[in-house]
Amino acid sequence: METKRRLAIIERDSWLEPVEGELNRRYNNYLKHLRKIELSSGSIVDYANGYRYFGWQRDERHQGWRFREWLPGAIDVFIFGDFNGWQRTQLPLQKIEGGVWEIFLSDAQFEIRHGSLYKLHVHGLNGWLDRIPAYARRVVQNERTKDFTAQFWNPAPFDWGDDRFDIASAGSLLIYESHVGMAQEKAGVGTYREFTRRILPRIKRQGYNAVQLMAVAEHPYYGSFGYHVSNFFAVSSRCGTPEELKALVKRAHQLGLAVIMDIVHAHYVKNINEGINELDGTDHHYSPAGEAGIQKYWDSKVFDYGKDEVQHFLLSNAKFWLDEFRFDGFRFDGVTSMIYHHHGYTEFDCREKFFDESVNRDALCYLTLANKLIHDFRPHAVTIAEDVSGMPGMCIPIADGGVGFDYRLGMAIPDFWIKMLKEVPDEQWDIWDIWNIMTNRLPEVKTVAYAESHDQALVGDKTIAFRLMDKEMYTDMNRASQNLVIDRGMALHKMIRLITLVTGGQAYLNFMGNEFGHPEWIDFPREGNGWSYQYARRQWSLASNPFLRYSQLNDFDIAMLRMVKKYGVLADGYPYNLAMDRDNKTMVFNHGDLLFVFNWHPTASIPDYVLPVPAPGRYKLILSTDEKRFGGAGREDLSVVHFSYPEVCGDGVTRHYMKIYNTNRTAFVFRRLKR
Repeated sequence: METKRRLAIIERDSWLEPVEGELNRRYNNYLKHLRKIELSSGSIVDYANGYRYFGWQRDERHQGWRFREWLPGAIDVFIFGDFNGWQRTQLPLQKIEGGVWEIFLSDAQFEIRHGSLYKLHVHGLNGWLDRIPAYARRVVQNERTKDFTAQFWNPAPFDWGDDRFDIASAGSLLIYESHVGMAQEKAGVGTYREFTRRILPRIKRQGYNAVQLMAVAEHPYYGSFGYHVSNFFAVSSRCGTPEELKALVKRAHQLGLAVIMDIVHAHYVKNINEGINELDGTDHHYSPAGEAGIQKYWDSKVFDYGKDEVQHFLLSNAKFWLDEFRFDGFRFDGVTSMIYHHHGYTEFDCREKFFDESVNRDALCYLTLANKLIHDFRPHAVTIAEDVSGMPGMCIPIADGGVGFDYRLGMAIPDFWIKMLKEVPDEQWDIWDIWNIMTNRLPEVKTVAYAESHDQALVGDKTIAFRLMDKEMYTDMNRASQNLVIDRGMALHKMIRLITLVTGGQAYLNFMGNEFGHPEWIDFPREGNGWSYQYARRQWSLASNPFLRYSQLNDFDIAMLRMVKKYGVLADGYPYNLAMDRDNKTMVFNHGDLLFVFNWHPTASIPDYVLPVPAPGRYKLILSTDEKRFGGAGREDLSVVHFSYPEVCGDGVTRHYMKIYNTNRTAFVFRRLKR
């Protein structure tokens, strides 16, 4: 089953013509796998039902529970738990077809209750080991021993009520990236219940319409930020139960908030005791054998995407979260690591590096199948690729020869801001550099723009606010203080976020707390900090304190989100560049009837500054970063209406202009009045 036509991705982009053969191979490889899936299961949606076959499955006909696990390399397999007095070798599983092991436990013989603890005892080439099943729905940690154990989880069915939320109703995505555990102000681990009660309403009030949850799947080391997953079908028990996470999603939907899961299919934790590494006794169970199965840069294991059973495991995992928890989509972490055998540790400086032997074709095929599954199962579900390489076709529809993601993360944008703040004094910033990095994307590739995410807030780096104001934030963020460092920092913080939002893409992302300039960094409890939670929390009280300037940054964030939603800025596509004044570091552009003016100059405030307008008429200032309510100097009168005037230029064309007081380190948004 091969394509007989020229792929649309090549028809639209002549740059790809020299690699047409490779793109055809990729597409035909996807078609081959999809056809195989459809022949065996009817559809990819029906195929991705591993969570309904493996693990504990109720057998009403025989009145008991059937347990299955895929362990092709195992020699002997037993199941044990509190239901059999923890006798390791009393209950052997039988090996059936395809490397699957199975056992049936009748109600008459064993009382397997909701909350029972259990493990597998696996005899493999790596010895006799107690293990946690790959499809375990719940994994809990013993507070005394710190060991993780699988837990039989069979509560009453969750009541979703009349939840029919559709992410398509959200419109342009304004994403609030969140970590439930560190979302509370207390020094400790936050819960799903606390997040539902305290944080979701805050996100709604702030103006975001989507929540992106990190660290959902179980992971043994809290400080990994959830990226070293051990149990792919288990909700992180630190924050509560699966039902409490479902309640979080349900409440978010009631508030009109979509919930996107940060899903990790790029790698898994190498731990033997907690995870799936060597679960059947071999080093090539879920991974390629030997060094090929190791992600040396992340100290973890990678998946063998070319193995049917691994593909089935991961596809089933994606469907599981959509089906059981009603997530509205996924942000796929570590895509660059997935799609290259070198995991992205190279310079992508020529076309050939996207199409040579370093590319993991199996991973690309898996991601294409995953997008097919997700969109077949939930047509409006959103998929976002974290790919720094810029792999061609990542956000192109599958039918056109692409991988099928809806969005890519604009990862070059936060890298640019950090580099600028670290290496270049702002008086030397080149406004063309800013413009080019913000608009450097293909028209058909939808981009999630962000100035900073959790990555920029971790220990070893600094948030934009902390990089701008540093130690001054400890002493001079009160409104009564006068500090030029704080004034500069707040001005640039607002401008950076606004320019990123209105020029960087079709969606926007912010990590929780960064909207009000959360100070310091994120540092999870570890031996080096005395296992402290001091920096693994969010200090919401800073933003709600009217005597502190954090609240002014917070208010600006609310205002700018309200503005882009009201006028459909993100749906408008590229901004139209009207003028770039390098000497005065001023850029002028428009989105429809909105006119944006950014003056990045540290000192130059220019009266009667002449700037072009997109159409004749009257223009009213609707938002300024310099407003007093946002911590600015209030140098512009918002009540004034600016009138455009015509001028015949040297080429004989009449163009329209207007004059403003162009204050330094200020961004203005004007709206053309219709009447």
